[in-house]
Amino acid sequence: MELTTIWFILIAFLFVGYFVLEGFDFGVGMLVGLLAKDERERRVLINTIGPLWDGNEVWLLVGGGAMFAAFPEWYATLFSGFYLPLFIILVALIIRGVAFEYRGKRDDQAWRDRWDWAIIVGSFLPALLWGIAFANIVRGVPIDADFEYTGGFFNLLNPYALLGGLLTLTVFLVHGAVFIALKTVGDIRDRAHAFAQKVGGVAAVLAVLFIGWTGVVQGDLAVWVAGAVAAVAFLGGLAASLRERDGWAFVGTAVAIAAVVAMLFLALFPDVMPSSTDAAFNLTTENASSTPYTLRIMTWVAACFTPIVIGYQAWSYWVFRKRIGVNNIPAALH
Repeated sequence: MELTTIWFILIAFLFVGYFVLEGFDFGVGMLVGLLAKDERERRVLINTIGPLWDGNEVWLLVGGGAMFAAFPEWYATLFSGFYLPLFIILVALIIRGVAFEYRGKRDDQAWRDRWDWAIIVGSFLPALLWGIAFANIVRGVPIDADFEYTGGFFNLLNPYALLGGLLTLTVFLVHGAVFIALKTVGDIRDRAHAFAQKVGGVAAVLAVLFIGWTGVVQGDLAVWVAGAVAAVAFLGGLAASLRERDGWAFVGTAVAIAAVVAMLFLALFPDVMPSSTDAAFNLTTENASSTPYTLRIMTWVAACFTPIVIGYQAWSYWVFRKRIGVNNIPAALH
């Protein structure tokens, strides 16, 4: 297998991990204002992801770094052409991270309410914009012979991309609700189950539309297979949530997200960024890659350190695996 193909697969794997893991904490962040009835319940929701959210973001940092090192032309075209939405995502993630750390620094409800809104908005914007960005990458954007993006911001707001954004937004909400049900007890868990069922139906319809649209345009068997896996897993997750089988429900939504991201990368390959101007201007795994020597060095580094990072994160999830409820929140914090 070519090193360029190996690194395309590795980058796909990193973004699969990012969306599966960051997806549920985006969902939890958005649900802080919907499921929690008071300060103690808001603390419960935030504490479900408190030990995990910053580790989840590492997948994005590594994925972006791998893209920069392995496919510099892809990185340059993507980050220059999608500058505004990616900048908004970055600012939202920064504000969201600050909010997690600062909302409890002052014993004042107005102070905490403002930071809660920062968590909600800082989770909502990336959940929407990541779907728009990746849908545009698959659809193709105006790229010239010099591999430069020639469109504007509104080129990115096309029907297919907006459908992709709505899909990630609703699926992450369901994924977050399922995670809350998995990690909590009492009334919050019951509300999370009910929310997952209500929004799950909307997300399922959007998923069918998006998968069907992608499959028709790409016409590749692998794309259809990945889309079918996503649909079956998501419906299975909703069925498990209805029966309050929280572990299986979370597995179902996680597999669905992983399959959709895999579908998008399968739809791309061997391109990494198609040109809607002329297919001759497509960025591919060959013309966008670094030198073979660079890829060889990166491969050895990745082989050594990737298992360590995955093992450490798996250990952290195991340590913080127990359910929590309002009884676990000290009275001084409400």
